[in-house]
Amino acid sequence: MDIFGNIESNVRSYCRSFPDLFTKAKGSKLVAASGKEYIDFFAGAGALNYGHNNDFIKKQVIDYIMGDGVIHALDMYTQAKKEFLVTFNEYILKPRKLNYKIQFPGPTGTNAVEAALKLARKVKNRTGIFSFMGAFHGMSLGSLAVTSNSYHRKGAGIPLDNVTFIPYCNTFSNGFDSIDYLTQILADSHSGVEKPAAIILETVQAEGGINVAPVDWLQRLAELCRQEDILLICDDIQVGCDRTGTYFSFERAGIIPDIVILSKSISGYGFPLSLLLIRPELDIWQPGEHNGTFRGNQLAFVAGRAALEYRKNTSLSDEVRLKARLLESFLKEQIASIHRQIEIRGIGMIWGVDLSRCGEGDLAKEVARRCFELGLIIERVGRGDTVMKIMPPLNISRDELMAGCQILGQAIRETLSRKSADGLKGAL
Repeated sequence: MDIFGNIESNVRSYCRSFPDLFTKAKGSKLVAASGKEYIDFFAGAGALNYGHNNDFIKKQVIDYIMGDGVIHALDMYTQAKKEFLVTFNEYILKPRKLNYKIQFPGPTGTNAVEAALKLARKVKNRTGIFSFMGAFHGMSLGSLAVTSNSYHRKGAGIPLDNVTFIPYCNTFSNGFDSIDYLTQILADSHSGVEKPAAIILETVQAEGGINVAPVDWLQRLAELCRQEDILLICDDIQVGCDRTGTYFSFERAGIIPDIVILSKSISGYGFPLSLLLIRPELDIWQPGEHNGTFRGNQLAFVAGRAALEYRKNTSLSDEVRLKARLLESFLKEQIASIHRQIEIRGIGMIWGVDLSRCGEGDLAKEVARRCFELGLIIERVGRGDTVMKIMPPLNISRDELMAGCQILGQAIRETLSRKSADGLKGAL
């Protein structure tokens, strides 16, 4: 492993939390060079909703490559792009009566966020953006400006301007109403805050600690944006593509954002791809005004179309909702009971186990380390990284899902027990 430390940049991150040499992956498991298997509750940070090396998707990708299909084409017309657009329209947009134009920006989620912010400012001729405390939208300068994490923001090296942060729906526990606060800011000529071009939103804050916005709050926010002529941008990069039990995370609230951002699992196989869904009247771009050499990832188009077929053929959304009930029941009955201060939050197949009030020190970090030793890959999120984020592939088997949850429970119990014993020793 010395080659990584000697040659690769210090910026590497996940390998520090999961320090093994991985050689294979299938379904919901990663396999190390030693042969050790790990259950994956990380799923490529949400890029692998359909599992590692999904056979249905893989076959179509291989067939395309073997047939010498176009691999690189920028934004030229190709058969692969056409089939993706047709399938996405037929399977996703039409059944939901959604009228959106589709833009393919650069292949990363942060590039799609940049495009959304640029377009909103261009449409409304305003410079400001409202974002929420706890938000994560990416690491390039524009998307970093609407990201609230101070650790990440410090890496910019320059001021990150033109963004006002608003408390998320559950930022404070004293009954603070952030929609009322927003309304007052916009109505008060002495608030010192100018009307923004857009409000960017995650309906479920994933990196922020698995914070799920209530339906009523989302509806009030959408109505406020409509009344005030502010664009509503929904960042569905991590919690879209069926993660919450519906294809779009905002469906449960019955709202229709002006712009929707998709990436991560939209490609179906871990290939880089992102897209914007734009209300047609907002599509005022001039040709090439937002471009990029890799904005037309042909393999991602092929895999993305196959993923849409796969989810339809397997009734994936229904399966997610069934597993969600199983997961919620286990977490609330078996995990929350371990310690009275554990808090459980989530929806669909993204859940958080909040350990922030269970004791001093790096409890969550130690729990994650013990999970890894026991064969479970799980990430920490939220303020202070104190929330264990459960985000397996959506097609994980129920047996593997429960096995991973059992490991998490064991790791929490063992860590709390050891820390309690250490505390007793220190008191003697």
